[in-house]
Amino acid sequence: MLKVTGAVRPLRRCGVLVAAAMLAVAPAAANGRSAAEPPPPRTAAWTAPVLPAPTGALPVGLRTTELRDTARRDPWNPDRVRELMVSFWYPARPSQVPRARYVSARESEMILRRHRVEGAPADLLSRTRVHARTLAPPLPAPARGLPLVLLSPGFSLPRSSLTGLAEELASKGYAVAAVDHAYEAAAIGHPDGRVTGCRACKRGTDGATVSATRAADLSFVRERLLRSAASGGGALPPLDPSRVALVGHSIGGSAAFETLRKDTGFAAGVNMDGTFHTTGRSTVRRPFMLLGAGEHGRPGADPTWDKAWRDLSGRRRWFAVDGAGHLSFTDYAPLIERIGRTGKDVTLPARDASRITRELVTAFLDEQLLHRPWSGPDAVAQHRPEVKRHGG
Repeated sequence: MLKVTGAVRPLRRCGVLVAAAMLAVAPAAANGRSAAEPPPPRTAAWTAPVLPAPTGALPVGLRTTELRDTARRDPWNPDRVRELMVSFWYPARPSQVPRARYVSARESEMILRRHRVEGAPADLLSRTRVHARTLAPPLPAPARGLPLVLLSPGFSLPRSSLTGLAEELASKGYAVAAVDHAYEAAAIGHPDGRVTGCRACKRGTDGATVSATRAADLSFVRERLLRSAASGGGALPPLDPSRVALVGHSIGGSAAFETLRKDTGFAAGVNMDGTFHTTGRSTVRRPFMLLGAGEHGRPGADPTWDKAWRDLSGRRRWFAVDGAGHLSFTDYAPLIERIGRTGKDVTLPARDASRITRELVTAFLDEQLLHRPWSGPDAVAQHRPEVKRHGG
């Protein structure tokens, strides 16, 4: 086994990293642009983005709900209980019901403003084309129920930033729930019309506190979804409580690791390019995959990856993707590239980053939840030379 570490991403830097990447969306001011960086073509700059189509055979439906944990006060807004917006994707019957909305116009405006994107239409992200259809009739689920995957986004990023991955998994037979952790995203729309911002971004936020808070969120969402599905009311398809996994990006990946430490109800987890923030000392005995940008392949770059690797006593895998950036594992990679600007250190085309993310995450979940032969590292390496395996 070769142990390889990754780049340090303290939580206090997460918003800066996102802002730097998202700033590439907007044309730079005339006095701030290098001569080597021509402006993106105006004819293509504001074309409505389109997420990559799912590669699975099944149509995808989407439901959105708000779950309220009345047993907890919100750490970022103690006047309210913890309120979690959840998007739920599932295999659906073919349908012509309307396509789902990526984000609202108000959410788009707040996301772009939070990340200091200038010059773009305020509603740009709301015009992103997705492939799921709202409230499409679900396909009949197998007798044991569908495997369930919970997604946790990066700090300051909304749950919608993982829509492409969610649609991919649902098109291949998974139920997928993405969680907006209250007051930890640039914009979260609620059924009562409120659109909340990132209160947690305004203070010196401790990563271990965020991970622990999210771990409680994810356990609560798992319990509520399984209970709702078991009630037979028809709002959710049947779910298999023995096949529930976690996939998180950035601090969401740290939260996935922390949740597996504490909650035996999850079968496996994935961290996509997130520094681990934890105060726990126990090992994680269930399967876990580390998937990071190329810099996570540099020895000594992120000690938290080394420590987490040692704390994994179950099946474990570690991959670094050369040329990828922090946002390469999210929807924002193709969106930024489509608009015409990418970070100077990101050399991997967005379409390849999206395919690699989907292939590796799906292969890992197929292996752990569906007990299929591993189709990831060797198969991917044959046509994805950017992927480097560092253990497992």
